[in-house]
Amino acid sequence: MPDLRSVLVVCTRRIGDVLLATPVVRSIKAAYPDAAVDMLVFEGTQDVITANPDIRRIWTLAERATTGAQLRMIRSLWRQYDIALSVLGGDRPILYACIAGRYRIGTLGTYNNSWWKRRLLNVWVPFDRVGTHTVAMNLRLLEPLGIEPCATPVVGWTRADEEAAERLLGGASDGRRYAVLHVSPKFAYKMWTAAGWAGLGRWLTDQGLTVVVTGGDGPMERTSCEDITRRLPEGSVDLAGQLGLPALGYLLSRAALYVGTDTAVSHMAAAVGTPTVVLFGPSNPVKWGPWPKDFPPDSGSPWKTKGSQRQGNVWLLQGTGDCVPCLAEGCGRHVNSVSDCLQNLPVDRVIQAAEQMLVIREDRRDMTAVR
Repeated sequence: MPDLRSVLVVCTRRIGDVLLATPVVRSIKAAYPDAAVDMLVFEGTQDVITANPDIRRIWTLAERATTGAQLRMIRSLWRQYDIALSVLGGDRPILYACIAGRYRIGTLGTYNNSWWKRRLLNVWVPFDRVGTHTVAMNLRLLEPLGIEPCATPVVGWTRADEEAAERLLGGASDGRRYAVLHVSPKFAYKMWTAAGWAGLGRWLTDQGLTVVVTGGDGPMERTSCEDITRRLPEGSVDLAGQLGLPALGYLLSRAALYVGTDTAVSHMAAAVGTPTVVLFGPSNPVKWGPWPKDFPPDSGSPWKTKGSQRQGNVWLLQGTGDCVPCLAEGCGRHVNSVSDCLQNLPVDRVIQAAEQMLVIREDRRDMTAVR
């Protein structure tokens, strides 16, 4: 058994991947509270873990780092850790784990070109790209260490993040209940329709909720959010691009309801326990459906491949069609193409799911009041 005084978790991919690696960190800290656990991630993804109380240090590297930058990182990391874990089986993350850790564990595919990476690792875990949820897959790295898994992703924020969110909410933070609609995913193939969001927003307003619109800070995402907000009833709030991810985590934790598509923000909403409706089209829910808060880690995945379904605080609403999920990036097979299964998803189905999740929230509020 190697020492567990210092551990590096390597996850050089997208924001959602980084968030879904936090259960590994939480599990290590729960088993070894005095261990120093760091993460290596791509620049631009670290915001989702900057307020994570389990992480001592975050190393960042540009996705297309120069040779000089990579050499400097190698010198900084060289054998600095007792253990290095790579949740990704790619060449670079495995190499960084090998450089950093005196003992190395990683996930790998079973294809022929993985032979050299197996020689760099002390232990490797076969990677399942279809039938095992990303959270459960990551947690399998802990099995050789005998560490009990904690499955819920960790979303953290500071008091300053709380104040920033309250300030931006303005009049919506005066005790009124609100629903967060994350209307603008990064890629077009995950988008629902503006008319659908507007219809949902009007229904939520009729239920007495303030509608809060969130989205990314890119020009196209901001334009999309502004267009949808204009269609919403007076009093709706557009916060697109104005909140960092920690402040957004706090905002989500206080919401009566969250509705979004297949994005990192949907994973955050599920993790903080907010009643969550997530709209899924071509993506594989078994692998990428939001992990419900406190869902046990021993099932492989909370989700089945096909069909709308609910687990805990998450309702996964899947688009219809025999081709769903096709696992492709939109009907045009590229990230800027749309997905008919989402474009044709009727607002009535989303409202029905939202209504059910609001009832769950009210039931929980009543139980808390009784206690």
